[in-house]
Amino acid sequence: MLCSREMAEQAQQLKRETGVPGAILLGLGSIIGTGVFVSIGVAAGAAGSAVAAAIVIAAIVATCNGLSSAQLAASHPVSGGTYEYGYRYLSPVLGFTAGWMFLCAKTASAATAALGFAGYLAGMLDIDGGLERITIALGAVFVLTIVVLGGLRRSNVMNTVIVLTTLTALLAFVVVASSAGTQTSEPLTIVDTKVGIEGLLQATAMMFVAFTGYGRIATMGEEVKEPRRTIPRAMIATLVVSMLIYAAVAAAAVTSVGSSGLAGAVVKDGAAPLATVMNLLGHPSVALLVSIGAMTAMLGVLLNLILGMSRVWLAMGRRGDMPGGLARINASGTTPVIAVILTSALIAALVCIGDVKLTWSFSAFTVLIYYAITNICALRLKGAERMFSPLLAIAGLIACLFLAFWVETEVWLAGLGTIAAGLIVRAIMRRKIS
Repeated sequence: MLCSREMAEQAQQLKRETGVPGAILLGLGSIIGTGVFVSIGVAAGAAGSAVAAAIVIAAIVATCNGLSSAQLAASHPVSGGTYEYGYRYLSPVLGFTAGWMFLCAKTASAATAALGFAGYLAGMLDIDGGLERITIALGAVFVLTIVVLGGLRRSNVMNTVIVLTTLTALLAFVVVASSAGTQTSEPLTIVDTKVGIEGLLQATAMMFVAFTGYGRIATMGEEVKEPRRTIPRAMIATLVVSMLIYAAVAAAAVTSVGSSGLAGAVVKDGAAPLATVMNLLGHPSVALLVSIGAMTAMLGVLLNLILGMSRVWLAMGRRGDMPGGLARINASGTTPVIAVILTSALIAALVCIGDVKLTWSFSAFTVLIYYAITNICALRLKGAERMFSPLLAIAGLIACLFLAFWVETEVWLAGLGTIAAGLIVRAIMRRKIS
């Protein structure tokens, strides 16, 4: 009886088949997407010529959080990320809150990525109409759901192609924009006097969301080889590379068309501000390449978010915070089928009713709360579990709580309401179990 029980438990474990290179590509595939192709333009509208400074600050905060996530994932390598860490190191309520915030934030981000892909494709095909774009976005969600259901190995191959295509497009953008000074260019600053510190902090909160794809590596702790070695290395490498890419793109854009030109590109063509910059500089062929890179990036984000969120639903199903059916894994041990289907259904629902600007701000608040809890968990590590100084976790915690309330008031109020709603759902589920 005991032997059969152990065999059943092993059958419900995901296979470890991802190494350092694969984990880095998964992290880059989650980070380099909506943030670099859309939110840099939105952040430029908030921070002005200080948008690059906002990116650097956001990257520093993300690094503190990333190192906290890395040591937690290395010491407790299971699917679920801070949802599991919160349960182990803090309390069931904080663990559930972290998982709930992750799901809310990433569902909104995934819907934004799907709509962003649809916007780019519709622009290239000269399709104008909200219904048509929603249809395209839903089609993207459906196709990538099929890919994820096919297993992680196939998803990794597609992710590698997407990341390489995206990096090629961004390299072309940086090279062309950096060598094309115009009359509208402006120097980079640390604080733009037109918007002040408030604009810088708001932009920092928005850009922080753009870096949080590194958490994708932590949520797959159950599927990577040698997690204590693989996760920290992949996390740090992913953050360094993505920070350099974001800063280079922002600097090239601002110094070529100015922060107002970059922000104006979002207003003019919210789906493709970087492509609009290339058109302003008189390089339509590069604009086309950037558009292709943007579309592949959005697909990469959507792919990795479906993977990551399904693993959190899986963990919640195992714990009993959500229906147990979410914990079921296919016969090959590679995919939590019901969790993947639920994830995609929720993304599709937001695609049908979502507002891109609103969902991005909502993602900022919920993700910052999520990582605040991550840092609290990291402070509870002891002895051999601790890999980095606790000062990093303290800095990350303070920064997350501070930045969370620089988004619009109605957004963080809605975020607090969402936390309360999630706790009510959990209480109902736990009562049914008892």
